[in-house]
Amino acid sequence: MADYTAEHARAGIHAKLPRLESWPNQFPGYIITTRFPEYTSVCPKTGLPDSGTITMQYMPRKECLELKALKMYLLGYRNLGIFYENAVNCILRDIVEAIHPEWCLVRGEFTPRGGLTTTVFARWPRLRRGGKADRR
Repeated sequence: MADYTAEHARAGIHAKLPRLESWPNQFPGYIITTRFPEYTSVCPKTGLPDSGTITMQYMPRKECLELKALKMYLLGYRNLGIFYENAVNCILRDIVEAIHPEWCLVRGEFTPRGGLTTTVFARWPRLRRGGKADRR
């Protein structure tokens, strides 16, 4: 089998996806958890489908994610060639850019392929070595 390339690794990272919309938050100090059990995308190397459940959890500041826009955004991955590790990190990046939450965690639990299951976690603020938060 041919080697994975930098092009495979970058695939889909800068894809144009439906816009995440928000609405004004009215209450401080609570957590929102949203699960999307029908996530699908395509492996950029093999063209095989990837599927799983994406769980997004965040503490809103001034804005909350509008759920219909979030659903349309996530459906934008359906035919996108992207590694699911990258998809989880892109979803986190886009949520943080859209609503600037106190914190956010995105978890992708992907269905078995070749006998392996994979779970990917990405969080913001990201942890640097030594356990301190990095809000860059």
